[in-house]
Amino acid sequence: MSIRKSTKDYLKIDVKDILKLLCLALDQTKEQLFSNQDYELNNAELKTLDSLIKQRSNGKPFAYLKGTQGFYDLDFIVSPATLIPRPETELLIDIALDTFDTNKKISLLDLGTGSGIIAITLSEKCPKWKISATDQSIDALNIAKLNSTKGIDFYCGSWFDPLPLSKFDLIVSNPPYIKEHDPHLEDLKYEPIEALVSGDDGLNDIREIITKSTEFLNIGGYLLLEHGYDQKDRIIKLLEESFTNIKTYKDLNKLDRAILAELR
Repeated sequence: MSIRKSTKDYLKIDVKDILKLLCLALDQTKEQLFSNQDYELNNAELKTLDSLIKQRSNGKPFAYLKGTQGFYDLDFIVSPATLIPRPETELLIDIALDTFDTNKKISLLDLGTGSGIIAITLSEKCPKWKISATDQSIDALNIAKLNSTKGIDFYCGSWFDPLPLSKFDLIVSNPPYIKEHDPHLEDLKYEPIEALVSGDDGLNDIREIITKSTEFLNIGGYLLLEHGYDQKDRIIKLLEESFTNIKTYKDLNKLDRAILAELR
């Protein structure tokens, strides 16, 4: 079967991401596919393509099939041990870069680093920043270490637990914030549940981070959190006891998505 025929046949039956799956099966770019449409797939390539189509049709995210996902202007290794990077989280990078001078030395902590997208992106943009990152999953940390080319200090454990006694100028996190019984979880069944869900109201981990961050922030330091679209007001109330200058941010879809607060 040629590339041209396979593409037409699979498009007729509405196979999702067929062009990307063909690229993956043949290890070619789209440009190479289109310039070589009469190429005949061999049996091994057809078998690989069939396996990819079945997995994608069953809902497995393309990023896990490919093993990488773009974030900001970088490419990251991902696996089912880590969340798939999403455009909404790029907002945290923008806020951090707007809040601090990128040429000055500051200390930053990334909580629940996963594949390392926040810590690594900021280390690339701000080489003078001293960056630490934690995650309770050793498998996720191993992926983050594969992605990292800079001197980031990685620690395995829950939130602040594995850290030495340290103070930071900025603590940033994209923590779990989905409610336990949220119906949208079915759409995320391939991603690690512990990185998504946080109690009945989705705020268990955010509460813990807000409470404990006061011990690890320098006076005047900042806490930056990603959160659910309907959680802004409740998080502001949690912050008001110990934080000031609370700012909220919307994502590209005009939904409340991030919050920044300064320690009193």
